[in-house]
Amino acid sequence: MKSLHRRLSSILVLALSACLLPSGAAELRIAMEGKFPPFEELDAKGNLKGFNVDIANALCREMKAQCKLVRFDWDDLIPALKANKADAILASMSITAERLREVDFTARYAQTPAFFFARAHRIPYAFLTPKRLAGLKIGVQADTTYDSYVSAKYAATSPIVRFKSTDELYDALAGGRVDVAMDDSVAGYYGFLQTPKGKGFELIGSAVVDSKYFGEGQGIAVRKGDADLRERLNKALAVILDNGTYQEVQRKYFIFNIY
Repeated sequence: MKSLHRRLSSILVLALSACLLPSGAAELRIAMEGKFPPFEELDAKGNLKGFNVDIANALCREMKAQCKLVRFDWDDLIPALKANKADAILASMSITAERLREVDFTARYAQTPAFFFARAHRIPYAFLTPKRLAGLKIGVQADTTYDSYVSAKYAATSPIVRFKSTDELYDALAGGRVDVAMDDSVAGYYGFLQTPKGKGFELIGSAVVDSKYFGEGQGIAVRKGDADLRERLNKALAVILDNGTYQEVQRKYFIFNIY
């Protein structure tokens, strides 16, 4: 009888656990694109790997939650979160005023500037302006902060060509279908310049930092009003920043500080 009682109690606990809200659930669904090396990409077996993946897993360990990584196209990430297909987005998403109208963000977990990329020695200027790039085709990933920036600053003088992913963007740059590309400096350096496809290309101009378009760093997005999950993620982030876990992950991928 006691054995039956214990089994029934266990079943009840499991049933109650399954009914918890996402912010208290044992499984935490974290969304990312998976096309943004070295932050996130697929390995030879189709599994996600990269800086964002390791940070997500470190946060889940600290929160004693089971990470379930789910993939969506970049422009589907926020809709998927709002539709309850994910509990959080950890995808190098910049904290901007526009996005804050749709989702809530944790404190930043990274901060990397934007940069332009082009064929080496083609554009010699240390400081780029719309006049200096006039007439050149500028490539950018659609519906990103980089898209917003070049659309506002360069569309009057240069054609803007938008791509669904950074893979497509860099294929176009390498193939000469665009003259210049804008992207995250770290992702472009490691995910393009340090690959065979990026041979003969370089960072051009100087770092582009504009809080109006790029916000105050990259954060983890949660649904509007999910204060509990946001607070749990912030606490876990503070711990891994303090105990060396963040730095250990960072050293695995980068030779400089991205926080």
